[in-house]
Amino acid sequence: MPTAIAVTSADLVLPAPDRHTPGAALLHPPEQLDLAGALAETSTLLERHGHLVAVVPPWLPRATVQRLHTVRAILETDRIALLGIDLPPLGTALLVRQLRQLSVCDFSPGIIASAARLLSHYVYAGALLGSVAKLDRVPVGLKAHARSWSPSAQFAVLAHPTPHLARLGGSGGSGRSGGSGGAHGGGGGGVMPPGPEFATHLTFARGQLAPDWVAAELAPAWRVNGVMENPLPAASPGWWGTAKLVEFAAGIPDLSVLYQLVASVRREECRWCGLELIGDRCGFCAAPLNAPPPPAAPAGTARSRP
Repeated sequence: MPTAIAVTSADLVLPAPDRHTPGAALLHPPEQLDLAGALAETSTLLERHGHLVAVVPPWLPRATVQRLHTVRAILETDRIALLGIDLPPLGTALLVRQLRQLSVCDFSPGIIASAARLLSHYVYAGALLGSVAKLDRVPVGLKAHARSWSPSAQFAVLAHPTPHLARLGGSGGSGRSGGSGGAHGGGGGGVMPPGPEFATHLTFARGQLAPDWVAAELAPAWRVNGVMENPLPAASPGWWGTAKLVEFAAGIPDLSVLYQLVASVRREECRWCGLELIGDRCGFCAAPLNAPPPPAAPAGTARSRP
């Protein structure tokens, strides 16, 4: 059986792009399942799949994160990877789908777990917002805050990989950082968020705004290969600071490209747990690839040692 990819909320599971991609395991939060049930749930997954890779974004409730670490500690197993990937909710769901795609390949569990950090750099996640007054994930200037009080205000925001904020229908970007946003969207000349320079598929989820701009302006400007609508994750309004939004995320949809991307990175062996990894940190035990050098001895002490 392939390595199990797990989430803590069912709305982080996007539809499979093909019949070969497995679903994701659902680890129920404390308010839905007691500790004994969580232990049984996780033990069953380990017996069936051998290893478990759970995506644990930092915006999860503290009790949920503590439960995951408690279960791993009680089971005393090194076969559970808890990946702290910091992406918006829909971007997290897209990354989870990519890990599900890779789970059926000939990669070891350690490679799949450490590949999450690599793949996250290729996820473009943002939102169309009706207000940025409570947005604290992206730098927001004073002018953008003031304009948020306008009933018709709309902002194009990119949270990852490079923060970018621009008011649609205005004369240019306001309170933005990073990227020049070279493409300009129609319908008012708002600055378009800088998009990926590789083939992607766009997924969007509507809140209390119409998705017309995302489908008619953003998708053509980013030259995506396809567009799919998905229900809005429950955590999205809190993450973006408003329910007046349309969240979007673009990522690599082709399994062959994902495979080549991961396979092209040099593989190493974790010095702590022995699993394979790519990058500079093990996905299962979080040990760095190279141990930090020992602190330098104080002057005059080295000669006194035998």
